[in-house]
Amino acid sequence: MNSVQTTKLQVSGLRKVFKTGDGEVIALDNVTLNIDDGDFISIIGTSGCGKTTLLRVIAGLENDFTGDIRLKDRPVAGPGTDRAVIFQEHRLLPWYTIEENVGFGLKGKSGAEQRETVQQCLRLVGLAGFEKAYPAQVSGGMAQRAAIARALVGKPEILLLDEPLGALDALTRMYMQRELERIWQQERSTMIMVTHDIEEAIFLSDKVVVMSCRPGRVKKVIPVPLARPRDRAGYDFVKIKEEVLREFHLEAEHYFSYAI
Repeated sequence: MNSVQTTKLQVSGLRKVFKTGDGEVIALDNVTLNIDDGDFISIIGTSGCGKTTLLRVIAGLENDFTGDIRLKDRPVAGPGTDRAVIFQEHRLLPWYTIEENVGFGLKGKSGAEQRETVQQCLRLVGLAGFEKAYPAQVSGGMAQRAAIARALVGKPEILLLDEPLGALDALTRMYMQRELERIWQQERSTMIMVTHDIEEAIFLSDKVVVMSCRPGRVKKVIPVPLARPRDRAGYDFVKIKEEVLREFHLEAEHYFSYAI
């Protein structure tokens, strides 16, 4: 990381309320978070704590909220090319080839420039040679790599990842974690990831944000000052995992006692 970091994203006093037939549900309440340029941040919490809602607000997909969100001191007032989202499902268009899916959102470049940009992203995610394949012809991990390439092709300032590896089997997921780390290190994009996998969060992140159960608040931000690549069985890794688990379990106990 750079020795001098600048704040990329500021979330201040964010409150999001959903109206239902039974009244109002407070999804997020007074969420304040500062994320530095080039950081990899993971957000964890119990189901329904507002993790994905927070990601959607940052992406500009939710605009009915109070509080302030600023990207490089510019207010976030809707979707923009400076942010890209990767979902749990790859959401590739089945009638497009891999290269057509990756280049779908490119505008303002000549055909040659578009092809070169798409090729660069496919090489970055290890899909060179699969340009003409269709999503149904590749594995789930490869399809998710194509989704990552599609998100990166526009050079977003922030990449938002909503359980991007959740649909993969355990071995593929671990492999894709290493691939995601490699891509982050090479691109140095700011990444914010929602995950339920605590070990995944520690393996990938500079900081782990633990959310309280509904209404979602930032309960604790836990730094992960470990050298990369990280040893999941190492003493320092395990100690951080214990700290995150302690916070998470306290919230889970509160969540289930409230639900019952």
